[in-house]
Amino acid sequence: MLKFAHFNFNVLDLEKSLAFYKEALGIVPVREKEAKDGSFKLVYLGDGETDFQLELTWLKDRTEPYNLGECEFHLAFVTDEYEELHKRHEKMGCIVFENPSMGIYFITDPDGYWIEIVPEK
Repeated sequence: MLKFAHFNFNVLDLEKSLAFYKEALGIVPVREKEAKDGSFKLVYLGDGETDFQLELTWLKDRTEPYNLGECEFHLAFVTDEYEELHKRHEKMGCIVFENPSMGIYFITDPDGYWIEIVPEK
């Protein structure tokens, strides 16, 4: 058997990203790993509902923003609190694209990764 474990985003400012994910999506650290020499830190975020985790990787010596190409990839969340989340994300100013005909929208995190918000059907 094979099952998903986690997906990785590399982040420039770990604390800023952790705050964003907690406020925007309510996902919080469930485990961490730090290099003995302090060169990197991995923080795994969970939703408390599924086993899937988002791994945030922070590299000590990284100073330049990550090149995300054309942002043709994204992470998606399904929610039964679509309207409430949309209002929260509007207030945060992180909505980058809306598709009303499909009933979805996208937010962006501090590093420019896109996250799709899909209403539960």
